[in-house]
Amino acid sequence: MKEKTIKYEDINNSIRQPIVYVLQEVPGTQAGRPKFNIIGAQKYGKLKVLLREDSQVVMSPGPIKHKLERLLKDFNDNDYLLLSGDPQIIFMVGAVIAKVNNGRAKSLKWDRQEQTYYPLEFDLYEKGEIDE
Repeated sequence: MKEKTIKYEDINNSIRQPIVYVLQEVPGTQAGRPKFNIIGAQKYGKLKVLLREDSQVVMSPGPIKHKLERLLKDFNDNDYLLLSGDPQIIFMVGAVIAKVNNGRAKSLKWDRQEQTYYPLEFDLYEKGEIDE
């Protein structure tokens, strides 16, 4: 019977607290007056902001892509994305996460009526029935 080898990274990722990756600072953060409050997302994990509010992809996506790859290299099934900011950055994060976590990601969706976040799961490679 072959024993399963457990890598140190597997142990480390399974015991660390989940992280909510906030893609960009909330608008107004740098001026000290954020336009909205994201503290409710802490219910799902420790908040980690990836980029400043004024970060944008203009002509060369390379520098931001490399930064996102470095910051998201440890993303796993326990973590969440709080999608905010520049749509091009949101697109890039999706591509990076698909590569890092085998097409799986969880995000938080804000419900204005209920004033709470709801978790959504996505699996790029999921096989199953199609609801149309």
